[in-house]
Amino acid sequence: MQDISVAVLGAGGTMGLPMTRNLARAGLRVTAWNRSPDKLAALTADGIPAADSPARAAAGADFVLTMLSDAGAVLATMNGPHGALAAMDASAIWLQMSTIGEQGTQDCAALAADQAVFVDAPVLGTRQPAEQGTLVVLASGPDQAREPVRPVFETVGQKTIWAGEAGAGTRLKLVANSWVLSVVEATAETIALAEALDVDPGQFLDAVAGGALDLPYLRLKAAAMASRSFDPAFALRLAAKDGGLVQDAAARRDLDLPLLRAVRDRMAEGAIKYGDLDFSATYLTSAPRPD
Repeated sequence: MQDISVAVLGAGGTMGLPMTRNLARAGLRVTAWNRSPDKLAALTADGIPAADSPARAAAGADFVLTMLSDAGAVLATMNGPHGALAAMDASAIWLQMSTIGEQGTQDCAALAADQAVFVDAPVLGTRQPAEQGTLVVLASGPDQAREPVRPVFETVGQKTIWAGEAGAGTRLKLVANSWVLSVVEATAETIALAEALDVDPGQFLDAVAGGALDLPYLRLKAAAMASRSFDPAFALRLAAKDGGLVQDAAARRDLDLPLLRAVRDRMAEGAIKYGDLDFSATYLTSAPRPD
């Protein structure tokens, strides 16, 4: 691996921590920063240095990778007091890999203009793919950035899709999220209905097994719902946020998408009580026995 330095901002999160660890294990020089420094303990125990500000993490780095919860957090980290952007070298590349929607991405691109090369690259996948380095990177940005960023993207993901100019990756992520959120909510209501009808959810899964209606993600999330196991691979509060970003994109285009609106509303409702659980916990809002 060539000598590459990466500052990961948001390195203590569900996605940021395993991504940071994989980058370091691949031989890249990594510096970690997180808004809650205590969440970096596992990384520092592995010998990964931690910075006390985004600026100090970014100083001298070839890449600054943001993996934070929302657009406000990304913008504050890059441009707030001790923000990373002012400390970045002129040749450094900003890899914005958080899911922040169209407006957030546009705001980041405008902030980066004339100051840094900006690559919009949200990912598909949750905690386990992040741990395994098998995320799908939905990249977009200038053509000249494609080869330099390849070692980073190939370390954190199994596949990179280049969608076009910056912003195209985010639009692709919104489309993919609309499907993922719909599948999970449909699974939740199907399992709740099965239990209410005294139907073993396992029989339903057997009925669709191997056919066109079968999905690996259906089986994964149905098993979590049936066993009431909601260890967060992706938090329900973040899923509700992502549903809102999908609705924002639809509203910009005067689209009326009632199914996606209902999914967003349902996940937002569940997030009030179950927000830190896995987003499969949307099931608990519908379950006949929400134990």
